[in-house]
Amino acid sequence: MRMRLLLPVALMVVLMSSSQLMRAQFQEPTKDELQMTADPKAPGAAAVYLYREETTDDNLHFHSIYVREKILTEKGKEVATVHVPYEHGAFKVTDIRGRTIHADGTVIPLTAKPSDLTDVKTKDYQVNTMVFTLPSVEVGSIIEYRLQLRYADDMVSSPSWDVQQQYFVHKAHYMFYPPQHTWGISNGRGQNLDHLMWIVHAGPTDKVVQDASGKYYFDVADVPAIPADDWMPPLNSINWRVEFYYTAFTSGGEFWQDAGKFWNKEAEHFAGSTKTLQQAASGIVASGDTELQKATKIYEAVMNLDNTSFSREKSEAERKKEKLRDIRDAEDVWKQKSGSANELALLYVALARSAGLRAYPMEVVDRTRAIFDPTYLSSYQLDDYIAIVVIDGKEVFLDPGQKDCPFGLLHWKHAVAGGLRGSDKGAGYGETPSGTYKQNVMTRIADLTIDANSDVQGTLRFVMSGAPALHWRQIALENDADEVKKQFNESIRGSIPDGVQADFDHFLGLDDYHTNLIAFVKVSGNMGSATGKHFFVPGLFFESRASHPFVSEDKRVIPVDVQYPELVHDDVTYRLPAEFAVESSPQQTNVTWPEHALLKIDSKADGATLTVGRTLAYNFTLLDPKDYSDLHGFYQKVALADQQPLVLTRAVAAQKGN
Repeated sequence: MRMRLLLPVALMVVLMSSSQLMRAQFQEPTKDELQMTADPKAPGAAAVYLYREETTDDNLHFHSIYVREKILTEKGKEVATVHVPYEHGAFKVTDIRGRTIHADGTVIPLTAKPSDLTDVKTKDYQVNTMVFTLPSVEVGSIIEYRLQLRYADDMVSSPSWDVQQQYFVHKAHYMFYPPQHTWGISNGRGQNLDHLMWIVHAGPTDKVVQDASGKYYFDVADVPAIPADDWMPPLNSINWRVEFYYTAFTSGGEFWQDAGKFWNKEAEHFAGSTKTLQQAASGIVASGDTELQKATKIYEAVMNLDNTSFSREKSEAERKKEKLRDIRDAEDVWKQKSGSANELALLYVALARSAGLRAYPMEVVDRTRAIFDPTYLSSYQLDDYIAIVVIDGKEVFLDPGQKDCPFGLLHWKHAVAGGLRGSDKGAGYGETPSGTYKQNVMTRIADLTIDANSDVQGTLRFVMSGAPALHWRQIALENDADEVKKQFNESIRGSIPDGVQADFDHFLGLDDYHTNLIAFVKVSGNMGSATGKHFFVPGLFFESRASHPFVSEDKRVIPVDVQYPELVHDDVTYRLPAEFAVESSPQQTNVTWPEHALLKIDSKADGATLTVGRTLAYNFTLLDPKDYSDLHGFYQKVALADQQPLVLTRAVAAQKGN
C-alpha cells in the first residue's frame, strides 16, 4: 500500500475548526448545565465549552470532532455558526449532526443542509469551508454537534490539536491512533520518517500518554480561554496545543544538523554565482566602490525588479507565450527580471557574491504567524528568506524580498526572528536583530485653528520612516486608492478627538522608499466644551481618546510583543480665538523607564498661538513577563500625563446689549 505523509500545514488547515465530534450518541445535559446562567470558572464569559473531543484514526482514515457548548450571553450566540475549513479533494466532510437544547430541555435538531464554500482555489490546491448553523439558539441554550472528515486510504496524518479555544473549556479528550504500519512514509527527499514525535504546550502536568494498543491520548480540564491581552506574541508561542509529526530523528541536535545541511545545499544551489550573474554585478557596481556602495547598488537593482509577491505572478499561458521557463535559480530570476520575495532575496545573495562580497541566505519564521521552536523538529515552520551581507567586517541583515523596504531595515515580521542561516562554516541556527527606535519614526504634525464656538479647522501631516512607512507603501501596492484612503482614515480614527472628523487627502513620497512618507489629512469639527468663561480643549490632540495599552492590566503571564521599537513625536499648533487666553496647558513632563522607554511633553504659548510637543519612544520589541510591572508602571504615568487639558479663559466679557 502506498502511503504519503500529509504535511502539518495542510492538516492544520483542517483542524482550525472550533467544533468537536464523538462517534457515540449525544450526551444528555445535566440539570446544572441546563440551569447555568454564568460560570464561576470563567467570570463574564459569553459561552463555555462543556466538553470537546477529537479523534484521529489513521487505520480507518477519519478525523472526528464533537462539541458541547453552553451559551451564556447574546454575544455567545455567535458560536452557533460553525466553520470547518478543509482541503478539498484530500478530505471530505461527512456525518454532520447537531442539535440545540433550550434551558427547559426542549430539543431542536439540526435539519438545514450545510453550505460548502470555496475559500482558496488554484490549479493544484483548493481550500473549502463547510458552514452550518445550529437552530433556534438563545441565551441559556446548549449546542451540540459532531462530524467527520474522511481521507483516502493512501494518506496518513499528523494531527495538530488546538487545545485552547476562544472560550473556557471544562473538559477535553483527544485520541490519535497512528497507522499500525508506517513503512513508506517519507519526506520530499525520500528520507524514511520512521519516528512519531509530538510537542505539548499546555499545563505543567498535562502529558500525552500511550496505551498498549499504540493509541495516544491527551486529556485536559479547566483550559483557560485564549488570552486577549494587548500586544500578544504569535499565538503558537502561547496557546495550548499538541502537534504530532513524523521524523527521521529523535533528537533536536541530529535533526537540525541534517535539516541544516539539506537546507544549505538547496539555498546555495539557488544562490550560486554564475558567469551571467558576475557580468550583471560588474554592470551594477564600479571597481572603486566600497563594500557599502556595492551592497546598496545591488540592493537597489534587485528592488527595481518585478516582485510577484506584491504584483501578480504570470499565468502558465503567459509564461509559455513569453517563452519563460520555470525559475530554477537566481540566474533565471535575473534574466526574467521577475521573481517572488524569496527568489529575489536569494538573487541578492548571488549578485552580492558575484560582486566579491561575503553574503549568506537566511530563512526565518514569519513573526506575524509564529516564533521559531527548536523543539519542533520540522523545517516546515520556516517561512521567508532574507539576506546577510558583510560590510566592513560587520554583518548587515537585509530584506530585499520585501518591496519598498529600505536598505538596512528588516520588515518587523522578520526582526527578532529565528531560523536557519548560512555562514562560512555552513548552515546553523540564527536570530535576526530587533533594530532600534531610531529606525522607525512617526511624526504627527497638526495645525489647527479654533474659533470662539470651539469649531476647528486644520490639517494634519503624518511623517513616517522605517516600519510605519513600509506598512503603508505595501498597503498601497496591494490595494486601490479608495481602499488605501479607507484604511488610513480607520487607522487614525482613535487618534482624533471626539467631534472632529479626519479625511485623508494624499501621500507624498509613496513611490520613493528612500524618502520619508508623508500623509496629508484634513480635519474639521468641534473639539471643545465651555463652562462659564472657561473653554476646555484636549491638551494632547492625538492622545485625547487614546486607549493606552497595559494600563488596566496589572499582571501579565505571557510575553509582550510590540512588533518593533518606535519613536512617536507630536507637534501640535493651536491657533486660538482672539478673545481667549491660555489659563493652563499641558505641563512639562519627563517620564523615563531606563534603557526601555521615555515620555516628554512640553508646551509654549506665544500670543494667540500655543504649541504642544509630545515624544514617546520605546526601545524594545519582546518583553518577558517578569519585566511587566515596570512596563505597567510606565504606561500608567503616560496615561495620566496624556489626560492634561488645555484650558482657555475668555479675556474680554461681552457687554449686554452690545
